[in-house]
Amino acid sequence: MANFDFEIVGKIGSMALIRKNEGALDYNVFSRIGEQLRPGIIWISSGATEIGRLDYMRRNNGIELLGSEEDTKTDYSAQGQAILMENYRRFIAPQYSVRQLLVEHTHFNDPEKREHIRRFLMRCPAQNAIPIINYNDPVSFEENRRLEMQNLRGSTNGEHFVECVDNDETAAVICTLVRARYLVLYTSADGIYADPADPSTLVPEIGGVNVDEVVESIRLHQQSCVGSSRKGSSGAKAKLEFCIEPVRNGSTVFIASANHKLMDIIAGNAPCTRIGVR
Repeated sequence: MANFDFEIVGKIGSMALIRKNEGALDYNVFSRIGEQLRPGIIWISSGATEIGRLDYMRRNNGIELLGSEEDTKTDYSAQGQAILMENYRRFIAPQYSVRQLLVEHTHFNDPEKREHIRRFLMRCPAQNAIPIINYNDPVSFEENRRLEMQNLRGSTNGEHFVECVDNDETAAVICTLVRARYLVLYTSADGIYADPADPSTLVPEIGGVNVDEVVESIRLHQQSCVGSSRKGSSGAKAKLEFCIEPVRNGSTVFIASANHKLMDIIAGNAPCTRIGVR
């Protein structure tokens, strides 16, 4: 049996925090998440860029920013971070401290920085604190990031490096870093579907008697994954890819809708896709 240092690492995608048809924050989701979070849970939250975009438009007569995609992403995410954290603080129980951690791929590809982050996260439960993690979009742009990744690959003998632009990958990296028992990936859907166009084809389990069987099953289900919930999102296929390393590390992964509570998902009382060794 694997020994785990954390119980739960959770992640929510941008569109699960938004009432898409209204172009507004879904405060019910923030409230539902906030009442569940407690010390011992690490939370990774997307949403800063989209929330910043909506907030900018609301303050500027519905007009969006003009300029390059990289520049507008930087400006929107910088504006949205404050709102994102404001809402987590509002809905998390007042007796708990809330701590924001903004990360970049370089932090996890450097052993000393990675260990510094691990120690920070490990201190949080004893200090009655809940860490909220997001990728640091305001200070990272694609061209520079690609160059950094190219240099990293060229300086080693095939060592694996993480990019973490997609917060699904960030959540998987954090889950592996702290050896969490469960990784819950909240999305706008109930899980992985055999037919993405048919909600009745929800796959309840992607499993096997050992890790190799689980990975084989993941590869099979990736073949039916198409599209993504928003521009810039890697979609279900990449989400499944990011699940592999946590599963190899002994974690059980759940992909589920943000309409359901964490404990209901883990207990099998809510629709989801469970990924792991049986």
